[in-house]
Amino acid sequence: MSTKLTPFGTPGALRRWLLRLVTLAAALALWAGLVALFRPEPFLLPGPDRVARALLTRGPDIAAATGVTALEILLGLACGLVIGVATAVAMALVPWSARLLQPAIVVIQTLPVFAIAPVLVLWFGFGLASKIVMATLVIFFPVAASLYDGLTRTDPGLLDLAHLHRASRWQTFRFLRWPAARPALVSGLRMAATVAPIGAVIGEWVGASAGLGLLMMHANARMQTDVVFAALAVLAVVAVTLRAAVERLTRDWAPWAPETGTFL
Repeated sequence: MSTKLTPFGTPGALRRWLLRLVTLAAALALWAGLVALFRPEPFLLPGPDRVARALLTRGPDIAAATGVTALEILLGLACGLVIGVATAVAMALVPWSARLLQPAIVVIQTLPVFAIAPVLVLWFGFGLASKIVMATLVIFFPVAASLYDGLTRTDPGLLDLAHLHRASRWQTFRFLRWPAARPALVSGLRMAATVAPIGAVIGEWVGASAGLGLLMMHANARMQTDVVFAALAVLAVVAVTLRAAVERLTRDWAPWAPETGTFL
């Protein structure tokens, strides 16, 4: 039986999109209702209408800032992916390197992001470089940790079979360990895409010449909360779009381990 396709894909995908739109509409309605009921000062909680006007009136500024932040996120994601994959592969192929690198990775991950950001700004300046490094650090850990975990959890029976056929370490890695670890890499990359904006925006808060983080900081200092909310809404759209793009790009990376969907 063939599945009827819609502009959103399968009927199941269409239902999920409709559910998301209904949830968003309900959240906006609840927000507007709370503002109308309690009438807070606009600098405390602006209504959706004020945020929409801020998006229109400050549209060019927000668009320019979004371009800078999106570039930082994408470059950080690319660097974090490359460095994370290289680190995980090195630890898997050279066991003694894992004993050296794992403590350093854990220490880097446990350090507060706000504590690292000022130092990176001092080292790399107020431009793109410090934000890319910050995003790379945030993205690096989930990619490296997930892939390394996948590389070290290959089925022992398959490894015994490879040893029986006298496969080299490279052949075992290429034909057994790497394919078995690709689902873990996909999970790590999707997690990294979710947290990718954190590093860039925090770096912009500490010191930057452009970006959504800088725009929000200046608007907050002037009590322009509607502009802050508008920038947050755009940042949320960037994050959701990035996550959706990563999911679509990685959908066929491990066809032998297909996704079975959610419990709902």
